[in-house]
Amino acid sequence: MEHTERDYPPRHKSGHYKFVAGVVRPILNLLGRKRWRGTENLPAEGGFIAAANHLCNLDPLTVAHMLYNQDMPPRIMAKAELWKAPVLGTVLQGSHMIPVERGTRSAADSLVSAERALEHGECVLIFPEGTHSKDPEQWPMIARTGIARLALSTGVPVIPIAQWGASQVMPRYKPYFRPWAQPKFDVLVGPPVDLADLVGRTDHAALIEATARIMRTITELLAQLRGETPPETPWDPRKGGRIAKATEDDAA
Repeated sequence: MEHTERDYPPRHKSGHYKFVAGVVRPILNLLGRKRWRGTENLPAEGGFIAAANHLCNLDPLTVAHMLYNQDMPPRIMAKAELWKAPVLGTVLQGSHMIPVERGTRSAADSLVSAERALEHGECVLIFPEGTHSKDPEQWPMIARTGIARLALSTGVPVIPIAQWGASQVMPRYKPYFRPWAQPKFDVLVGPPVDLADLVGRTDHAALIEATARIMRTITELLAQLRGETPPETPWDPRKGGRIAKATEDDAA
């Protein structure tokens, strides 16, 4: 699914995007209260990557709500299967979100689309774990290296974002919706992750290190939101358990 130059006017809210936001924002306001902190850490200009933890299907909307209200409408990277849904697919296509063909050779094409968006001063929103966290305590897992490839090849800032509360409305891996939960949609934005010493590198060690730094920072922000201490080591979704610190570079 190829995007053209006109798909990425810098920081411009297209008519379609404005329409979708006009429908979604009032719904989110009804579902819960919002508390956004650290928005001063968002870049005033230029493309950047917003990286957030992922717990449920509502997360992209709650994080996008915060970014849109800062006049930074994000291009969300999401699994390509969603583009096949009759209504949702039309919405995603019309608002120029970026499909990811997970587990295929075409997956790299999504990074090309994301690079193009970043070159045009857009915000690209990524959930580095690639799926809802499988951590039993709902902490961020070991992530895929796609975000590191994008960050190190473009050199744009990576802004870490922790969010908490949306899963009370839409619990993880549950088939029901709880509109009466009325949680606080808590979002905390941190300063850019320091990747300066790794930019331009494409070797495996650099990708693993960059990914780990991003996820550690998101985890630290989430710990602030939750007022709790995270586990010493992250959950490895491939192994179904926490990893030993010495093997943290075993990420995909």
